[in-house]
Amino acid sequence: MFNNLLDGKCGIDRITRFDEALSPIKIASEVKDFDVTKFWEPKDAKRYDRYAHFAMAAAKTAMVDGKLNKDDVNSKRFGVIIGSGVGGLESVEESCRILFNKGPKRITPFLLPSIIGNTAGGLVAIELGAKGPNFGVVSACATGTHAIGEALRFLQMGDCDVMLAGGTEAAITPLGFAGFASMRAMCSDGNENPKTCSRPFDAERSGFVMGEGAGVLLLETEEHALKRGAKIYCELAGYAANCDAFHITAPHPEGEGMSDCLQMAVDSAGIKLTDVQYVNAHGTSTPLNDKFETMAYKRVFGDHAHKLKISSTKGALGHLLGAAGSVEAAICCKVIETGSMPPTLNYKTPDPECDLDYIPNVKFVSDKPVEVAISDNLGFGGHNAALVFKRYQKA
Repeated sequence: MFNNLLDGKCGIDRITRFDEALSPIKIASEVKDFDVTKFWEPKDAKRYDRYAHFAMAAAKTAMVDGKLNKDDVNSKRFGVIIGSGVGGLESVEESCRILFNKGPKRITPFLLPSIIGNTAGGLVAIELGAKGPNFGVVSACATGTHAIGEALRFLQMGDCDVMLAGGTEAAITPLGFAGFASMRAMCSDGNENPKTCSRPFDAERSGFVMGEGAGVLLLETEEHALKRGAKIYCELAGYAANCDAFHITAPHPEGEGMSDCLQMAVDSAGIKLTDVQYVNAHGTSTPLNDKFETMAYKRVFGDHAHKLKISSTKGALGHLLGAAGSVEAAICCKVIETGSMPPTLNYKTPDPECDLDYIPNVKFVSDKPVEVAISDNLGFGGHNAALVFKRYQKA
């Protein structure tokens, strides 16, 4: 995925998950050719929603990438925090159809476990034998970031050696689209040109494009990782979370909450604001978010804001809602590893209110190591969350 981002490839296309006649919005960023049976026994997988399928696949992929076998971990010091903004929406819709057409006796006993947001993490823990802390975070589009940040705290407090953390989402359904479309939050003018409709920070941006998927990071204490000779992509050095306490859907109009959150995250990492080189922005391609997020960067970073490299990968991936933050956190890890920063796609018309360096259209390759990267996310309810990643240096 990361190489595709660097190459400017876009995953947005016409909907195939449901009959597009059911929605005026006919574009999405879907996970195509996905076979859950590569990660999970078919008889178990079929009982649960697609959002849980993604979580299982992402968690097991993280374990394989980290070359960590579940039997090599103290199960009681192995935790899982995987959240979802929406949960099993597809299962809700299918069960409603069964209820209305066939009656309540035809509803599966697995319905409620399929739809609640903590199920994905619970299933991953059962599959991997993780007996440590386990719960699901629900904070809309900040979910994945909060999950990773809360996992960090368990490691810092000495309660765990290993954590799997992130977010998962599968809300490309008629109801999901109807809800967001009625809020006028989704891009409504891109049906004929899917690849160019998500335009973060561009003056002609007109709404977000929904995506689906999951991102799960394998986090370990330094001691545990070094002892087993693990590949360390970077250090998760800081985390902060707060609330705008302003409006249920709109961010604070001066970026106050996010700027405070970024400052707290930087402080918790023990670095200076001027140490930050790259930011993976929330950048939803909505008029309000991109404007106020830019204001937040200026508010907290001051003159340094114009020296930052900033990109929103939602131009390529769409908005994965509760999974957005964890996928974008993984991107930050790869930026530090490679020194290459993915572009913000479809940036053509400058917006005077969004006047920072958003790495327009073409990747940026740094001529020096990337030492510090930040990922931030905002969610309905006024939720803000930020993570700080540093190049790892053994003490």
